[in-house]
Formats: sequence, structure tokens, C-alpha cells
Amino acid sequence: MDYFFKFIDIDFLSVTPKYLQIANSIIKAITNGKLQDNDGLPSINEFSSQVDVSRDTVEKGYKYLKKIGILDSVAGKGFFIKNAASLQFNKIFLLFNKLSTHKKIIYDSFADTLGSTAAIDFYIYNNDFNLFKELIKKSVDNYSHYVIIPHLTQDSDSFEEVLNLIPPQKLILIDKTISSMAGKCSSIYEDFDHDIYNALKGALPQLEKYHTIKIIFPSYTYHSKEILTGFYNFCIDHAFDHAIISDIAEETIEDDTVYISLMEDNLVTLIEKAIDSKKQVGKDVGVISYNETPIKKIILDGITTISTDFRFMGRHAAELILDKKQDHVAVPFYLTLRKSL
Repeated sequence: MDYFFKFIDIDFLSVTPKYLQIANSIIKAITNGKLQDNDGLPSINEFSSQVDVSRDTVEKGYKYLKKIGILDSVAGKGFFIKNAASLQFNKIFLLFNKLSTHKKIIYDSFADTLGSTAAIDFYIYNNDFNLFKELIKKSVDNYSHYVIIPHLTQDSDSFEEVLNLIPPQKLILIDKTISSMAGKCSSIYEDFDHDIYNALKGALPQLEKYHTIKIIFPSYTYHSKEILTGFYNFCIDHAFDHAIISDIAEETIEDDTVYISLMEDNLVTLIEKAIDSKKQVGKDVGVISYNETPIKKIILDGITTISTDFRFMGRHAAELILDKKQDHVAVPFYLTLRKSL
């Protein structure tokens, strides 16, 4: 069985659970013709000892392979490969800038749409360009597709230099696109300036009871500055006083003002300050939060949101892989009106 363990690759930098990395390694060996129908696999105890992972991890990996129909077991014979010839498979390099509630929505939609047709190696680079570059360089030629969220503060030339290491037909950029990459690869992106402009326009009847609109846009945010372009254009076109807040903790909450919060921690601070100032949200002040999450239906009887359709983003990226197609499409963006406005 020593030859078998040459196929097993566990990457401790990956966010992908180890049991899935075990399953993905075995699937890759099948698709590469290294393992075939009726080939035996090590026992759970032997696997655990050789690879230095827990028995539970190995057992979970084997159960996953049995669930998708490419592994079976017989008492006295152990585990063996089956249905190898029917396996249609993609190996995906998935790279997010950070974890968040809406990033989980993207991941879940992406993974659910792919189902058992793909193995996903999931990485987080924490908005760190050096880690971004290291992970991509390490991954080149190891995957059928690369699905990447390119949120960094570096200039686009730095991005493009790294992304050009990936064959363009294998690359899908999601959430944000890079103009210099347009036409080279697929992208499923937010149209930031138009999105916020049109969403605020949809809320105009509710906004008209306020005098001023302020957007909370900290210097450390990774959000696109195109959001500010759309915000400015809307306020000027519709004659609202307007301002940018860099630090909500230092802000005095004012009557007749709508506050737009892009980040969850700032939303919490904003609501706390409004309550402490005895301002009634939805009457004295308005609150709009970027990105829909389930909890926003409940907070203060409902927070108005403007949000990208993150399920569409994940689902469409998976569909491009399954259908072997390329596309360049803006993601739908929605206004959800609630009592906070």
C-alpha cells in the first residue's frame, strides 16, 4: 500500500477540511488513472498512522467518497474503488480575501451548485498581497479552474502580474473585477457606482424625509471607492447634503440624517450611538446597511439593506465551470426596505 500514499496531498494552509483533502486526493488519483475500479484502499487505522491524521478524519473522508458513489466496502475485503470510469470531475482553487457572512453565502451557493462534480481547495489571503501571490504561485498547473476574489489595496498592475500566471480560460474573478483583465478571463462582478446610485434612487420616497446622507467609509476598508462615486452622484443629482465619515466612533449622531454603513462593526457602533443619543431609528435618523444578512431582518424591527445577490455570484461561477463557458456579467443588486428608513 505504500504506493497509495504518494497520491495523498494534505495542505495545512488550506481552509478546506482535511477529510475533504483526503477525498479530493483520491478523486484526483482516479481522474489521472492512478486508481481504477476494484483497487483497494488502506484500512482506516493504516491510513491514520501513515498520514498522521485522526481516525475520525479518515473515516469521514471515506464516508464522503461512499456518499458520492466512488467507494465501497465489503467485510473481509475492506475499501475499494468503484465507478471510476463514470467520474466527471473538476478541481477548483477557491481564493477569498477574508471570511464573512456574505462570503459564506457565496461559498455555499458555489459548492451546492457544483455538488459532487468537483473538489474545492479553499484558501483565505486576509487582504495580504504577499500571501495572495504565494498561494497563487504555489497553485499554478494544479487545478482545472481558479475562482478568486481580488480585493487588495495594491495597484491593478500588481494584481495582473500575479493573475497572468493562470491560464485565462481557467480563471474566474468574482465580486470585483480588474479593468486591465477585461476580456482575458471570466468575471462576475459588482458594478459599484451604478449599484448604489440605483439602490438609493429606489429608496428616494423614504429618503426625502431626511436632509443629509452620510456614508461611513473608513480609510482601512477594502470596499471599492467606486461606491463613493455613485454616492456623490446620487446626492448631487437629488440635492441632498452629504458627507463621508471616516470614523463613526467620533461622530455625533444628528437628526434628519441617513447613515449608510458598509461594514458590520460600524453598523453596531452606529446603532449603539443612536440609542445612546435617544434617536429613534427610522424617524429621527435613517440607517442603511450594505450587504443583506438574515439578522438584519430582526435588528430594530428591520434594517434597510442594499445588497449584491451573493447566491447568484456563487451559483453562476459554478455554472460557468459545469457548462465549460466564459462570461463577463454584473451581479444583480437589490434594495430591501425596512423600518430603519
